[in-house]
Amino acid sequence: MPPIAIRAFSATTALGHGVEAQAGALAARRGGLRRNDFGPSPLPTWIGRVDGIEDTPLPEALAAWECRNNRLAWLALQQDGLREALEAAVSRHGADRVALVVGTSTSSIGASEEGYARATVDAQGQPCFPPDLQRPMVHTLHSLGDFLQHATGVRGPCMTVATACSSSAKVFAQAARLIHAGVVDAALVGGVDTLCGSVLFGFNALGLVSAEPCRPFDASRDGLSLGEAGGFAVLERAAPDEDGLQLRGYGESSDAHHMSAPHPEGLGATLAMRDALARAGIDPGAVGYLNLHGTSTPANDAIEARAVAALFPDSLHASSTKGWTGHTLGAAGIVESVFALIALRDGLLPGTLNSATPDPACGPQIRFDHVQRPTAWAMNNSFGFGGNNCSLVFGKGGAA
Repeated sequence: MPPIAIRAFSATTALGHGVEAQAGALAARRGGLRRNDFGPSPLPTWIGRVDGIEDTPLPEALAAWECRNNRLAWLALQQDGLREALEAAVSRHGADRVALVVGTSTSSIGASEEGYARATVDAQGQPCFPPDLQRPMVHTLHSLGDFLQHATGVRGPCMTVATACSSSAKVFAQAARLIHAGVVDAALVGGVDTLCGSVLFGFNALGLVSAEPCRPFDASRDGLSLGEAGGFAVLERAAPDEDGLQLRGYGESSDAHHMSAPHPEGLGATLAMRDALARAGIDPGAVGYLNLHGTSTPANDAIEARAVAALFPDSLHASSTKGWTGHTLGAAGIVESVFALIALRDGLLPGTLNSATPDPACGPQIRFDHVQRPTAWAMNNSFGFGGNNCSLVFGKGGAA
């Protein structure tokens, strides 16, 4: 596919605000997980919580969208020159030629939970949300996209993708199609998800949450650690022979095997990875780093590792970075794409934090230790509930 230039990119996670906070924590093997301190009755687990959200209210002009999720979106948008890159794209192409495509899984459901918890009775004796939460848009999945449209002034197509944990990986594919079709010339893509009771207790009810920090691909792994995060990238049609970081391929599939479990043979994951490589025009052996979905649940990791071993040579360096941030759900795609871009930029191929004993069922591609070496190609896998899968290939301009 024609390359898409990445003009700016950023992530805000439990590791800190912005790309350098992420890169520094990865290099130092300094994780961001803490004992759960979220909510009135914290579940006994570990979480990746972003500091500073409580101290960052939205500007008065955007107060109608006030909620934890949109606060994190606003905080993440201020990092790493994102707004300046977006303003430059608008100046070049016009606001109506710049798309906004963002992903989330729960959006601002935390505000809805608060509305139910603080429900009152109206003059007719009917239960209702308190006045400060009677803002209908905040209680929809499109809360994030609508907020960002008003916050940025972008006037092109505006979409909120909600495909569980693949959400903010699929935004890259959606934006690439819009650009390649000539609908727009640039796009702001990204994703935001924040901690809330529905996420913590819902995943726990499914038996997927560990009481300890997650250990992806470890022989004794027993579940995931949940986190929150936000991140964005500014994409634009690349000029011929342009240098710099680029989106070079994407692959999407839906194996629809089960509501929450992946296909036992990894068919959907394999389809997504093969399609991403095909669009990039490269063989599996060209990939230097693969950021795995790697949630630390027993079934997910084993199935993904099996699919990777069947497709890639033993030389691949593949790892999960969820031991640093927790599983950030609808924001995982953008966060882990940023980690893949850091690998391309800095040559830091991260290992897998907290894990010590490799699962013998996993292939040699799964690495626990860092490696420092330049690479021309990096990938990211993001797989969601219902078998909704997305793989992305990133490269450097001029890479062959």
